[in-house]
Amino acid sequence: MDENDSVRTRLTHSHEVANLARSIGTRVFLSNREHFERSLVGAEALVNVIHPLLSAAGLGHDLGNPPFGHQGEAAIGNWFKRNDWVFSKVTARGPALSKAEQIPKKFQLEFTKFDGNPQALRLLTKLQTHIDGVGLDLSAATLASGLKYPVSFANADDNVPTKKKGGYFSSEKHVVAWVREATGLAEGQRHPLTWIMEACDDIAYSVLDVDDVLKKGVMSPDDVLVNLRRNLPKDPCVIKIRDRFDSVETKTLRPEAQRDIKIQYLRAFLIEALVTHASQEFDNNADAIFSFRHLDPLMDNNRLCESLKRIAKTYAFNNSDVLKTEALGAAALSDLMSAFWIAISDRTDFGNIESRRKTASAKYIFSLISPNYIEQAASDSLARSPGMGVRYRELRLLTDMVSGMTDTFAIKLWTNLKAIPHAYGT
Repeated sequence: MDENDSVRTRLTHSHEVANLARSIGTRVFLSNREHFERSLVGAEALVNVIHPLLSAAGLGHDLGNPPFGHQGEAAIGNWFKRNDWVFSKVTARGPALSKAEQIPKKFQLEFTKFDGNPQALRLLTKLQTHIDGVGLDLSAATLASGLKYPVSFANADDNVPTKKKGGYFSSEKHVVAWVREATGLAEGQRHPLTWIMEACDDIAYSVLDVDDVLKKGVMSPDDVLVNLRRNLPKDPCVIKIRDRFDSVETKTLRPEAQRDIKIQYLRAFLIEALVTHASQEFDNNADAIFSFRHLDPLMDNNRLCESLKRIAKTYAFNNSDVLKTEALGAAALSDLMSAFWIAISDRTDFGNIESRRKTASAKYIFSLISPNYIEQAASDSLARSPGMGVRYRELRLLTDMVSGMTDTFAIKLWTNLKAIPHAYGT
């Protein structure tokens, strides 16, 4: 929502992740040909297989994130925790749902711990309209390479980095089963290229969040160098940046030009250092990665990456304007969840999600929901699975709609709905 057009959005971030992934993919393919050949990948695979897979994984990795990112995920999860009656009752003060309709504990986590990663898989495979109902109709390898957490919510394990969150909803378990049948991967096994996508996400937001802070004028490039030298005085990249800054200052350039050149050097040297680290970590752990024994993300314990994240946290995410926006976002999402829940549930026929709404406001707000989302929710394809009847599909429709908004759209809609009496409940 920033007014400065050179500050990154989720779209530009995703393009940068995809570009970085191709760069690292080239390096690790050329240095690990034997591992790729054992996976039946030939010499032409770099252009025809590796690059397309990494591009798709990079472009799709954040598609399921709700408005306001991680704050939005927390807001959605908190709404379900405050309104946990939705898992077992028809209404807050009404009768209990039938046993078949009640949401079992193992499925409740999909909502109380809502996460953008499984929502991305759902969007790619279900919510995008397709004549045969297969979303974007991506290959199994493409979907596997984007599956950051290759476990269900029930099998999540906080002690294992690759399993610390559920990676797919129960509504997409048959898609994951098909992916595994086609690729040979099992529950908990990551596609080798997923490690690269994850590392590029870390690199992009660690370096480029700092770059955005510089573009907004919150810090100067010299401030960043002071921070880095304080924490990493002997780091080769930091020394290289210091030397290059010294050379810039010997030139007879305007201060504004010096500042821009220093920002360019910072970005280039930091990205090169982190890309090199990620590539070397992949090479060093290639045996474990290809045998599915590796556990730790490639950028874990990289002190340069950690230092950049601390700078971003201190000067970007703790900035009062950012905190104000996040506070507004949390309030907006909480109200929007309530408004859309009323619109979804306040109807004449519980068994038919598309049946007539009982009030004019519910009818209007329901009309705002994307038709393809409604079509997916109205399908009875899930009804045969225990715990995934009408109520489960109602809740999926709610999260589909709210998580599919952009930050700006959510704020505008929140403001507009305030004009409708009782839109957010009594």
